[in-house]
Amino acid sequence: MNITLAQAEAAIAAAKIKAAEINTKMDICVVDPGSNLVAFARMDGAWLGSVDISFKKAKTAAWFTMDTAALSALVQPGQPLYNIEHSNGGLITFPGGVVIKNTEGEVIGAIGVSGSTVEDDYKVAVAGAAVVQ
Repeated sequence: MNITLAQAEAAIAAAKIKAAEINTKMDICVVDPGSNLVAFARMDGAWLGSVDISFKKAKTAAWFTMDTAALSALVQPGQPLYNIEHSNGGLITFPGGVVIKNTEGEVIGAIGVSGSTVEDDYKVAVAGAAVVQ
């Protein structure tokens, strides 16, 4: 099963609320498990350069069925996935990409958020994903 448009829009709405709570502006992307775009929002004033980053964070989380924060340690020099971010047309392996699962625990998509610190990006992505789970 794939994430629906209604679920993706709910994730974006929750992410926007969290971004406003922490006083930041974000680019927010939701994809299905194949990393096909389902919904996107660029908050007023969010960095244009973060549009692509938000998509790549979502794509990375979807394709590897794990949050990008979990990949961070694995991509460091000397680690098993070092340089993986150069594959697949470009991946992002720092926090801000979060898988979205259905009630059965199956990955139905992912959300990618960019526009602030990676800590803030992660908080906003988690808030978005949480409304779907």
